[in-house]
Amino acid sequence: MTSSKKVLSKEANSLARTSRINYFDIVIESGKGAIVKDIEGRQYIDLLSSASATNTGHSHPHVVKAIQDQAEKLIQYTPAYFANAPAAKLARRLCALAPINGPKKLAWGTSGSDANDGIIKFARAYTKRPYLVSFMGAYHGSTYGSMTLSAVSLNMARNMGPLLPDVIKVPYPDPWHRLDGESEHDFVDRMFAEFKRPFETFLPTEETALIIIEPIQGDGGIIKAPTSFIRKVSEFAHEHGILFAIDEVNQGLGRTGKWWSIQHFEGVEPDLMSVGKSLASGLPLSAVIGRAEIIDSLDAPAHLFTTSGNPVTTAAAMATLDVIENEHLVERSAKLGEEAKTFFKREKAKYKFIGQCRMYGLDGGIDIIDPITNKPDANATTKLIYRIFELGVIMISLKTNVLRFQPPLVITEDQLHQAFKVIAQAFSELEEGKLSLPDNADNIGW
Repeated sequence: MTSSKKVLSKEANSLARTSRINYFDIVIESGKGAIVKDIEGRQYIDLLSSASATNTGHSHPHVVKAIQDQAEKLIQYTPAYFANAPAAKLARRLCALAPINGPKKLAWGTSGSDANDGIIKFARAYTKRPYLVSFMGAYHGSTYGSMTLSAVSLNMARNMGPLLPDVIKVPYPDPWHRLDGESEHDFVDRMFAEFKRPFETFLPTEETALIIIEPIQGDGGIIKAPTSFIRKVSEFAHEHGILFAIDEVNQGLGRTGKWWSIQHFEGVEPDLMSVGKSLASGLPLSAVIGRAEIIDSLDAPAHLFTTSGNPVTTAAAMATLDVIENEHLVERSAKLGEEAKTFFKREKAKYKFIGQCRMYGLDGGIDIIDPITNKPDANATTKLIYRIFELGVIMISLKTNVLRFQPPLVITEDQLHQAFKVIAQAFSELEEGKLSLPDNADNIGW
């Protein structure tokens, strides 16, 4: 039997360092539902869902059959020149699901990154304005445009400048920014004042094309902005003729207990949105969806790709939507998310090293802190994820000290409860001082 370490050692001679964020020495061979297996035969409960790209679980039989059936007929003929039936059907279905009123259209891509590039293109073309506004802590992708919008890691800017011009970053209402004793109302007012400051000092509203936001930040720590803040930003945008766009790549398609994360913010409607990751159960497919007049502001080939919207990926996406609807995964995420919220709330009451626990459906961020200083504790977090991994559960960290909880929405209750037992054991062992750092602790995570 080939060992994971042997495969990784050989791969290291060929793979760029930038191609992988380091966590565990594992080579995944197969997966079914919420269980993955490595090449050495060990099984793990997956609490990561391939970075929220497999909401329907691994190798769902309905998705697999759709891929197989379509691959037997036609794998690829570029949609840049000719239509295919699965993509034509999916376009209508996805536009109908989008939380945007009125006529809608979409443009295909292959990743969330190029979908967010598309948002930039359509916004500038429609408004004839140059400036773009995004939020600190955002992850929008790693193509040049989407990377410029992002602000979650210095390695997404280091040694690659200059990046896209005319992009302005403003603070996201992260709970770490909330002052002791500050009410949510005062917090929102203060953060909205920070948001407006560029427009009052150096950024003309009449030259601003776009404000883009993750209503619930993903890689920034699974953080939901206050509803009143999102409303204020959306109203500000529309008051000044600025397009308001949302990134649903990580948080969409049932992840948060609703079809789209923006549906947690009643009365807020985007002009544009990006979708990817779980759209085709992890196959490379994305879309920019928006008001028809905005999407029609560009002509071909301004935003088309040889393989985007191809027959196999769009057939997989049609099957993915079937599974989400037929197995009621949106409702399932909401229901099991309440169980997860109860579990982490109970654990927080036991241990002072657990800070804020944020849970929106099966979508959570759990802060690990130093009990004395209340500041992020990266070492304790790394000890925890390594012990959890040793015990047969895959869970990673964000922002050095946030446990990322995003299991497949098809996870069974038994699997979920088993994962809880493992996490509880790791928490207990950390409290007892039994956990140690791995040898590569300085090179772990984001």
